[in-house]
Parts: sequence; C-alpha cells; structure tokens
Amino acid sequence: MRRTTAHRALLATTALGLALTSAPAVAATQPAAGTNAPIGVTLTVQGPDGLLYRGRIRTKGHEVTTATGGTHTCDGTNGGANPGAVPTPTAALDDAARKRHFTWDGTWYASFDDYSVDTIKNVSGGGTAYWNISVNGTPTPVGGCQFKLNPGDRVAFTWTTF
Repeated sequence: MRRTTAHRALLATTALGLALTSAPAVAATQPAAGTNAPIGVTLTVQGPDGLLYRGRIRTKGHEVTTATGGTHTCDGTNGGANPGAVPTPTAALDDAARKRHFTWDGTWYASFDDYSVDTIKNVSGGGTAYWNISVNGTPTPVGGCQFKLNPGDRVAFTWTTF
C-alpha cells in the first residue's frame, strides 16, 4: 500500500511539473489582453477624391504631438476609457504618418481628453466635413485616443460630409 501511494505521488508530481514547465511557453506567445504590446493593424485613409493611404502598421498607445493640439497621451487611458495603456486608432494614424512620411494635424479637446483629427495629407474637413474613425467597418463610439484596438483590426479614417 505504501508503495502504491508513493508511486501515485511521484506520478502526480511529474505530471504537475510537466504542466508547469509547458504553460509559460504557451502564455509567452500571446500578449495579455489589455496590454500595450505593439500590434499589427490595417490602416486606410479615404479622402474626398479617393484613397490617401492604405497599409499595415505596427502600433501601440503612446504620446502624440500635433502642430495645433500639442503633445498629449493617446493610449486608451484617455477619459478613463481603459484601465491601462492600449493601442488606439489615433496612435496608429500617428505611427503611419511618421513611418510613411505624411502629415496629419488635430485639435486637442481637454473636455474630451482626445484629439479631433482635422487634416490628413493636407485634406481638411473644414466646416462641411470631418474625419470619421471606424474600426472593422463600425464607427468608434469614443474618440481615437480612447478606443482599444486588437491585433488584425481594420482602422479607417474617412473624410465624411455633414
């Protein structure tokens, strides 16, 4: 009886040890949900006269600087939207602009804790249009610095008339 109990204990310890040594390898391959790990998204900018930009971009939430709006955090914590930093649509636009050498500008609204994108590639909305932000074909219910992106999302900034 003693030998059987010892044998079972040895088997259980071995199985637990194998499970514990293989679990971290699986967990390490995927970023934890809600983290600010860089992710890949597809960004499209559609102006009034056609496509201005389309491409894959790696992004994460970060500080953004515009000529009009200054430097502000744009990492999903804006307005208390997320408990921690996450990748966002406006951060993706900013990363694409820096990496692909095009300009964009936005006004900072402290009351919303977010930017309003005013100009992309010298195309302004003005008084009759605005830059609409959508993710996977659905307009975002919050600002571009508040919306959490997931790997593989399709982000679009579309010039939209009133």
